[in-house]
Amino acid sequence: MATLLLILQFLVSIGLITVVLLQRSKGEGLGSIGGGAHLFFEKARGIDQTMERATTVLAVLFMVLSIALTVVS
Repeated sequence: MATLLLILQFLVSIGLITVVLLQRSKGEGLGSIGGGAHLFFEKARGIDQTMERATTVLAVLFMVLSIALTVVS
């Protein structure tokens, strides 16, 4: 069981890294602290919205798998 969870977590982590790297850069990094409100209130469209959803799903799945591996081990 632990081996299956480890393999799933590995695949999810590779997918999460890929999705995050494929996303479009939205800001200026730390330079947006002073006045980058448009970055937070702008609606995502098309592929950006799909990437955001995929990131959220994969991140939650990664967390659940991490907890499951902790309980199983």
